[in-house]
Amino acid sequence: MKFRLLVPAMMGLALAASPAFAQSEGPAAADSAPVSTVVNTDLAHEPENVLILDLSNGGRVAIRLKPEWAPQHVARIKELAQQGFYNGVIFHRVIDGFMAQTGDPTGTGQGGSQLPDLTAEFNDIPHLRGMVSMARTNDPNSANSQFFIVFYPRFALDHKYTVFGRVISGMQYVDAIERGEPPANPTRLVQASLASENKPAPVAPVSPAAPIGAAQLNTSQSD
Repeated sequence: MKFRLLVPAMMGLALAASPAFAQSEGPAAADSAPVSTVVNTDLAHEPENVLILDLSNGGRVAIRLKPEWAPQHVARIKELAQQGFYNGVIFHRVIDGFMAQTGDPTGTGQGGSQLPDLTAEFNDIPHLRGMVSMARTNDPNSANSQFFIVFYPRFALDHKYTVFGRVISGMQYVDAIERGEPPANPTRLVQASLASENKPAPVAPVSPAAPIGAAQLNTSQSD
């Protein structure tokens, strides 16, 4: 089964023009409390809940995982990252102005881990720029290992996909991920780890034609 996301109609126009958005949004209740999307950007704060993604484009991306938003989904991402499951996996579906999707070891959009699928934990967190959410099939309870990072707000996805974190540094490297379905030269997750593991960024491979000493490190950077 293919893990695909709802793509709002008329991607090039304002989101309010999308029929999917119009159907999913209604007047806010007078007594409803606003949803807080603010996250702590300090990497030293609860480092066990900071996912570090080292990308093949040379960037290091940090994602604040939020167990209070989706505890089972956060636990799954942490478990797979610690297993090394995501290392080497490509971003197989990247749509400009929408999102970058990864987490399938087959690179086809149809794969996942050997762990059981997750029960949906839909929440009130909106799909804003930098939000990280789980991909799934048409079955709401089919999220497994694939996730996506939002380039631009897509509120039509709210309450349909489980948001579990937000990028807190390195969003410029997310923006630089190669586009395509799949991309001709896909960007890879070289390494995924938790900040608490304190793993250094992998060393970039040296080209055979490069002179000695020309190798460069994928050093940690922040916004």
